[in-house]
Amino acid sequence: MNKIKSVLTSHRRLLGPIALVLAVAAIFWVVNSPAIVGVSASAKELPIYSVQRDNKAVSLTFDAAWGNEDTQKLIDILNSYGVKATFFLVGQWVDKYPESVKALAAAGMEIGNHSDTHPHMAKLSEKQIIDEVSLCSGKIEAITGGEVKLFRCPYGEYDDEVITTIRNMGVQPIQWDVDSMDWKDLQADEIYKRITSKVSPGSIVLFHNAGKHTPEALPGIIEYLLSEGYSIVPVSELLLSGEYDVDNTGRMVANVGT
Repeated sequence: MNKIKSVLTSHRRLLGPIALVLAVAAIFWVVNSPAIVGVSASAKELPIYSVQRDNKAVSLTFDAAWGNEDTQKLIDILNSYGVKATFFLVGQWVDKYPESVKALAAAGMEIGNHSDTHPHMAKLSEKQIIDEVSLCSGKIEAITGGEVKLFRCPYGEYDDEVITTIRNMGVQPIQWDVDSMDWKDLQADEIYKRITSKVSPGSIVLFHNAGKHTPEALPGIIEYLLSEGYSIVPVSELLLSGEYDVDNTGRMVANVGT
């Protein structure tokens, strides 16, 4: 009898840790289940990183927050290929360089909003977010006479409140899926390789108007895209019309119903 009790006691001691391991494993599986992850991801508010396209269309975008030495060079390069790009401008940049804003508009470039002061948007209150967007759009519209309908978050930073607030203002938040990394002063050939190796139909490509080697890299990138059969369009023309969804990668996809 004592021997039986000893065996039962040792089994109970062994079962305790095993049960704990099994419980932890079960919790891990539930939390990381594709169904659960999918629900969580789909609930998050995301800007548009890229667009589902049947044709080979892409958008080239330029953020302007500092410096202005190369803006006219970029306009001239784009014009020489008959390409229209989207420039996201910071309000304080608009204050400093109103003639460049006029030049962009006159060249037919699309102008988007990049905030008024280039803050970390996720640290702002709802009112502050609205003020940042409204002030910048007001400055651009006063110069160009056109309505600003696109916004890019400074530093690419956002949270659900930022994206929801911007969309509630009737403005579409735009991110990117191909980053030139030109702000790191990469050489022109490195920028070229980054873009051409990553671009795909529906891509939104990020440049900066003050990237040191961006003007040098841009002609080759445009020539590559055109030779590969891509059409290069402003972001507003890349976006889908009608009902759409934004999937958990930030890709804008047509909503075909259920």
